Amino acid sequence: MGVLLIFNGGFMLVPTVLSWIIGEQVTFDLAVAASTSIFIGFLMMFLTKTHDKAIAQREGYLIVTLGWLFMVLSGMLPYAFSGTITGLSNMFFETMSGYTTTGASILNDIEALPKSILLWRSLTHWIGGMGIIVLAVAILPLFGIGGMQLFSAEAPGPSADKVKPKIADTAKRLWLIYFGYTVSETILLKVAGMDWFDSVNHALSTLSTGGFSTKNASIAYWNDSPAIQYIIILFMFLAGTNFVVSYYAFKGKFQKVLHNEEFKWFFFFIAGFTLISAGMIYFYADPSISSITHPMVFGELESAIRHGLFQVLAIVTTTGFVTADYTLWMPFLTVLFFGMFFLGGSAGSTSGGVKVVRHIIMIKNGFQEFRRILHPNAILPVRYKGKAVDQKIVYNILGFFILYSLSFILGAVVFAGTGLDFQTAIGASASSLGNIGPAFGDLSPVDNFASLTDFGKFWSSFLMLIGRLELFTVLIILTPYFWRNV
Repeated sequence: MGVLLIFNGGFMLVPTVLSWIIGEQVTFDLAVAASTSIFIGFLMMFLTKTHDKAIAQREGYLIVTLGWLFMVLSGMLPYAFSGTITGLSNMFFETMSGYTTTGASILNDIEALPKSILLWRSLTHWIGGMGIIVLAVAILPLFGIGGMQLFSAEAPGPSADKVKPKIADTAKRLWLIYFGYTVSETILLKVAGMDWFDSVNHALSTLSTGGFSTKNASIAYWNDSPAIQYIIILFMFLAGTNFVVSYYAFKGKFQKVLHNEEFKWFFFFIAGFTLISAGMIYFYADPSISSITHPMVFGELESAIRHGLFQVLAIVTTTGFVTADYTLWMPFLTVLFFGMFFLGGSAGSTSGGVKVVRHIIMIKNGFQEFRRILHPNAILPVRYKGKAVDQKIVYNILGFFILYSLSFILGAVVFAGTGLDFQTAIGASASSLGNIGPAFGDLSPVDNFASLTDFGKFWSSFLMLIGRLELFTVLIILTPYFWRNV
């Protein structure tokens, strides 16, 4: 925990330097926030320097969950000291939304904030995204969480006999790809017409599939610049893809990329939903409310395809950027997009949601059940990438989906209890749990979460956390038998 606080405080120095260079009044506040986080981190390390270095599985769950909470609590300091966000629930919500890469916000006027604070918001995304890659690929397979073992053998690690060097090797390679993508997008966005500040912030938000923007209108601010939107589309796709697949691509192992079953399904999901969305926008969406002109020439057809592709990717990868208020396009698309809230990107990516690989296993297991009914004595395993999937993994994934569904229902019921209407309540629950950002009803893409009660903001933050950390990681700590010595 101490190391994490020092790490967090070090990142706070980045907006501090920016604030000092451009002469903002919050420079001292940011410096105090960074110093406080670093000091507390060193103090915690000093007080626990004699601890047992061996970490058992039980401690691992606590480290992951408490680590996220400590990062959020220290990440609130820049807002608290600068006074740019007031109220405990507001600061906690905005920071949790940042680290979990959800992208939901309680800010009514984003552009009024100091640039250094906006940069810190985006950095919370980037830090959380970087952490979740290593967590998903290197840490969770050790715990048997959510079927992550399915791709852990393909990753550069880990294995039971060489855990530490494998995890370190995995982390370094994936961080390098993550950093490289961020730099590349920053440069491309600058070339396409953004200024350097907006380019950096949106690259940080895109690669983390977060969704925080420096503009109140999000990416709709650049609706007259298709190049900018296509660049963000490309990097949303890369961020929603398993980063191990990117690693293979950079190594020239393109056959492994093309034959990756999850990658193919992810691509076809995106392509199919985009065709449906673009067609509906082109032929049926009301141009007066969708900001898309009446489709008569190729340029306007291109606009329909671009907006459809952008929103599909933003939702499936749980990035949460918007180019228009898609809830006003037409009811069919609203329902379609709501369904996509439960899809998610690839395992081993920075996206949230259920994840494509789980859907693949559940669909295949469903079809196998028909065959098992007809042939009760036959051994019919679920196959993934040409190999039989361990039945324990199938049960784990089915259990995850049931728990995810129950969490969504309970989340919506609690939101309704705070006074939200049906559409807003189910949208808030699905969006928070899936780390998506914008929702429906009073929490649509043109609104924000500021209208929630204090309890509603804390409840949404809790859903963000359990959704980001794959449910079991957090919820197991809340069970009584976790704390028993057996």
